[in-house]
Amino acid sequence: MLDYVIRNGLVVDGTGAPGRRADVGIRSGMIVAVGEVGDVGATELDAEGMVVAPGIIDPHTHYDAQLFWDPTASPSNLHGVTTVIGGNCGFTLAPIKAADHDYIRRMMAKVEGMPLDALENGIAWDWTSFGEYLDRLEGNLGVNAGFLVGHCALRRWVMGSDRASEVASDQELAAMTQLLAESIEAGGLGFSSSQSRTHSDGDGNPISSRNADRREMLAFCEVVRDHPGTTLEYITDGCLDTFSDEEIDLMVAMTTTARRPLNWNVLTVDSRTPNKTARQLEASSAAAAAGGRIVALTMPTLVPMNMSFRTFCALFLIPGWGDVMGLPVGERIEKLRDPAVRAHLDDVAHSEDAGVFRRLSHWANYIIGDTFALENEGLSWRDVGSIAKEQGKAPFDALLDLVIADDLRTVLWPKASDGDDASWQARVEVWNNPGAMVGGSDAGAHLDRMCGSNYPTSFLGDCLRKRKLVPMERAIQMMTEAPARLFGLHDRGRVAEGLAADLFVFDPETVGSEPATLVHDLPGGSPRLIADSIGVVRVLVNGVETVAGGMPTGNLPGTLLRSGRDTATVDPTQADI
Repeated sequence: MLDYVIRNGLVVDGTGAPGRRADVGIRSGMIVAVGEVGDVGATELDAEGMVVAPGIIDPHTHYDAQLFWDPTASPSNLHGVTTVIGGNCGFTLAPIKAADHDYIRRMMAKVEGMPLDALENGIAWDWTSFGEYLDRLEGNLGVNAGFLVGHCALRRWVMGSDRASEVASDQELAAMTQLLAESIEAGGLGFSSSQSRTHSDGDGNPISSRNADRREMLAFCEVVRDHPGTTLEYITDGCLDTFSDEEIDLMVAMTTTARRPLNWNVLTVDSRTPNKTARQLEASSAAAAAGGRIVALTMPTLVPMNMSFRTFCALFLIPGWGDVMGLPVGERIEKLRDPAVRAHLDDVAHSEDAGVFRRLSHWANYIIGDTFALENEGLSWRDVGSIAKEQGKAPFDALLDLVIADDLRTVLWPKASDGDDASWQARVEVWNNPGAMVGGSDAGAHLDRMCGSNYPTSFLGDCLRKRKLVPMERAIQMMTEAPARLFGLHDRGRVAEGLAADLFVFDPETVGSEPATLVHDLPGGSPRLIADSIGVVRVLVNGVETVAGGMPTGNLPGTLLRSGRDTATVDPTQADI
């Protein structure tokens, strides 16, 4: 007898091949038969009319903290995700000294939008080494989860606060590389780092990894090279806008030194800036020419992100806005009342110096979300342009008057400026480029600002019933086999005999996502945005149901993925799919 049999489904195996009608038999967490299965299963599912696909692998998440209070990794689990990669952008919760708990918590709250109350109340913080951190998660996961080792934690451990802004000495670098080696040997999937100007710690200072020199970066890559089943992830200033020659040169040196793939997040595509996209992908072609591999992660859906003039968000990162937005709320409001300050902020937001943040300056296109003041009643879910016209004001003045009345608490939703047909066709070209890969949800981060975790069902719904930009089989391949190959997850990402039974069963007629809604279910009562799925029949992790009928089952069959044991070494020169 088998443990589980899925019968009569359309098996789309993750390779991009056309779907075929078949049964899938499961025993001891593994797929043991695909085809006509004669054996009876202790549990059987009739999947007539349904698609049976591999579980989705999300290559860029920040579930490092959330998994302690929510081992299911919601809402990713509801959208077919069975494997998540964390520890991205150089930010991890280990290794860590007890004296640094508060510093790391405040840094994660600032750079990744994890509520401080949740970090303080939802985690025991009873580990020191990276291995101990992994051990705390082992056996208590509803998804498979693997974690990179973050640069900031390594620097904090060795260089502390006094030396955070310095270049590492030879002795400090030796200590950090040894710590990285120990962390990888305990199961870390590799090394991640950020040198982006947008990343500052809880004190408002540049994160320590921004001060690392080329020598330090390549020393970490040598450690990665010496350990099997590892990879690299790197964030730099150019990830948000356009890579400089120096950034591309360093990234190429990193992948060729490590002899491992390097991925970065996130490549945005806009038909109005084709040269920007082409320039970003030059990093991939330069790496390929040098014998390395650089992969740009890019989302297959438009992920709305709300904004606020009160709490930290992308508005605070507009060049030239920091002196105002960094003030205490009362002082900030007074500055925002000043016509001269308004004129200056508007000018710099529209200037070439704003770079990628210039797209935030289309004030008339902002949708007003939640409001709080009596004078703002009836303005929710209207665009600023229509409100400004009605009030006889310029859009920026109308927006600031409105948010000031709300003590800056107004929730703002910028309309996507890159949802035109030409941009979608440009995305298809990027998806088919070997230097890019679908993914980059940031799930587990920016919890009250965005919800990218529903991209699998949203993308599938778009492919099946809306734009139909790529065939369903190709869409599934991009979200399953492609990331499995990038990270060396040799027994996941496909529906085939001998592989782990991570499976996603959905109704192709209805699969999709509900809109994101705000709930207050985090430790300490903090809010987050979540989205329910539509048409998700079953999700299985290692052969055990974790979602049935779109609802979590409470089962926790996930595996803590450790490098070398659960991952194979990926040759960066190998052809992509």
